[in-house]
Amino acid sequence: MSTTIRPHAETPAGDQPVRLESREERTHRLSVGVLVLLVGVLLAVLTLSTSGTARFALSDVFDEVQLPTLSLPGLPVVVLCALLCLLAGAGFVVGRLSSRLRALAGTVAGVAFLLGFLTWAAAGRDLPFPVSNQLSGTLTLATPLVLGALCGVLCERAGVVNVSIEGQFLTAAFTSALVGSITGSIPLALLAAVAGGVAMAALLALFAIRYKVDQVVLGVVLNLLAVGLTGFVFDQLVQPAAGELNDAPLLTPVAVPGLSAIPLLGPVLFEQNALAYLAIASVLLVWFLVFRTSWGLRVRAVGEHPEAADTVGISVRGTRWSAVLVGGVFGGLGGAFFSLAATGSFTKEMTVGNGFIALAALIMGRWHPVWATVMALFFGFVTQMASQLQTLSTPVPSQFLLLLPYVATVVAVAGLIGRVRAPAADGVPYDKP
Repeated sequence: MSTTIRPHAETPAGDQPVRLESREERTHRLSVGVLVLLVGVLLAVLTLSTSGTARFALSDVFDEVQLPTLSLPGLPVVVLCALLCLLAGAGFVVGRLSSRLRALAGTVAGVAFLLGFLTWAAAGRDLPFPVSNQLSGTLTLATPLVLGALCGVLCERAGVVNVSIEGQFLTAAFTSALVGSITGSIPLALLAAVAGGVAMAALLALFAIRYKVDQVVLGVVLNLLAVGLTGFVFDQLVQPAAGELNDAPLLTPVAVPGLSAIPLLGPVLFEQNALAYLAIASVLLVWFLVFRTSWGLRVRAVGEHPEAADTVGISVRGTRWSAVLVGGVFGGLGGAFFSLAATGSFTKEMTVGNGFIALAALIMGRWHPVWATVMALFFGFVTQMASQLQTLSTPVPSQFLLLLPYVATVVAVAGLIGRVRAPAADGVPYDKP
């Protein structure tokens, strides 16, 4: 009996293999699509209260070189932006767009919403929207968020969840204000801030690595410890002698010769305080440490597969300790911003949740120092925009403007980034066999 062997059907030369969409990808695509559609509907509603011309000032009144003020017709721009958001949202929901087109549609929708919302806010107002102040304030407000996110990157890349960035900020703000007030020295105040951040990091490492305490609960406890300890010492020691113990020197903007004279971007990028420059340098330093050094390779190894790292002679506990303590340095510098760059003094709970926003930037940045910095800039932009909108006397209630950065944080984390994968051993205590 003969058997006939039939050749397999061949795929036509030009056809591409069909990739099935997973359930998680579909859920993320639909959630982003619905969010973009809601944004488009919001802009469409705002067209009903849009009238006049929106003006955008590219230069500050004190700039030597005055750039022209841009004028945009309010209603047509908001209508166009609403249509772009609706089309982009429909593209996500329908699901016929490739991954590249979805990325393009998301970018267009983000830019359209930003332009449309700012045009609505500035249309018909007596004052123009100050673009230079917006950009400069973004970099300033993002400074502690960048440093806090870098602190989290180092800790969590090594497998230690750091929910206590807020506590590190608050402790460092207190120690820097106290030492700065006593000595009048900014370098000593910065060293005190670093010491405060490292002290909190040591507590995190001690209980998380040595005693294997649940790291999320531990982070919450350390935050409460920082609030209680700094508040108690402030009430008992600092406040009664505020003139001597709560009058720290302020960091002043440092202009880079030549570069600071560049119109628009010069004052934004090259006329910042020392902590802002230090934050930019820290991003490059952390990227180099994590991805270009043997120490960084060990950190990533113990964060992904500590058992395998242990078998090749890497000290898991020692590496985690070093990563958490180095992260405490950046957390301390971030805390110094609040007392040395923002106010010149310490007040109770003055960090107002910035540590948690830094944690959100870390997650949205997928535990990468550069992308976490981008997310920190995003949150700084939203915070500064809320402040600028108050000066324009927009009809948005001031209470909502104060909530805007936190609303943006929740929306971004819940709806935009989808499922992200932390280091495999993040938050998992290591028991040496």
